[in-house]
Amino acid sequence: MPKPAGRVLTLLELLQSGGTRTVAELAERLEVDGRTVRRYVGQLIDLDVPVESVRGRYGGYRLGPGYRLPPLMLSDDEALAVLLGLVAGRRTGLVTAGHTASETASAKIRRVLPRRVARRLDVLLDSLAFTDRPGESATPDADVLLTIADAVSHCRPVAMRYTGGDGRRSERTLHAYGIVAHAGRWYVTGKDVGSGEDVGSGEDRTFRLDRIADARTLPGSFEPPADVDPAQRVVTGFATAEYRHEVLLRIQGTTDQIRAHLPASVALLEESDEEGWLRARIRAERLDWLPPLLASLNRPFAIEHPDELRDLLAAFAERLTSYARHP
Repeated sequence: MPKPAGRVLTLLELLQSGGTRTVAELAERLEVDGRTVRRYVGQLIDLDVPVESVRGRYGGYRLGPGYRLPPLMLSDDEALAVLLGLVAGRRTGLVTAGHTASETASAKIRRVLPRRVARRLDVLLDSLAFTDRPGESATPDADVLLTIADAVSHCRPVAMRYTGGDGRRSERTLHAYGIVAHAGRWYVTGKDVGSGEDVGSGEDRTFRLDRIADARTLPGSFEPPADVDPAQRVVTGFATAEYRHEVLLRIQGTTDQIRAHLPASVALLEESDEEGWLRARIRAERLDWLPPLLASLNRPFAIEHPDELRDLLAAFAERLTSYARHP
């Protein structure tokens, strides 16, 4: 059972979450009666916390405007959620400014935790194992990430220096629609207004945030498309990228059955003339990874092109047959 001082701090946390809290609601959350709630409110007022009383049918208590929050206080569950979030972000590569920021943040949180809570969390983190490798992706600059997020929020153009995969650098202006985290990397998608030699191209493009430098918002605003879906645009962009091979398949099955093995970032699905079949278009730089993937479909399929994939698939099937027959 929490001590009275602990309940007073819990009352303050409830009021900090915003809005007006009724006496009945606070009494239920604190597991006390209404009279005790009023006594706790009096103690907060004695500590110069501006708690206001609201009259009427939906009345209760709320914090007065302009109240400065006290030092950060986390419950056991909240501390666990924050620390696990930092660990997960470091493992997946979805962190900024390298690993230093998440490590120092974790250390600060651990220092202010009560010793009992800190020991329990350390035991959990020490015994925690991951089945995947830590993220090794390049991380975006925090200022770039926040600047582009502000541009997205206020629909303002953003100017940036971008280094492409081929090492070429360019000055670009982007109407950013959204920021997307995918497979351990950060991306921004939007209309590429152009660069110095390609002004006004107006193409929808996706840029890696870790390749962006010196981002700054520009005056003015733009109107994003009404049906824009930044995450869908990013994964579709991967499936339609200009790679060496274009693969066309016909697969018997539903969209959900096929998508379980060919996500939107890998293949575009289209209707087929044959009932119960779908067409899948895949762009790939290499074909050697496709035979095992197609085998995992466990669905009837036909290769329309390229013929090179037929040969690779036949060779893969022969290897599997030889392995199955090996004593």
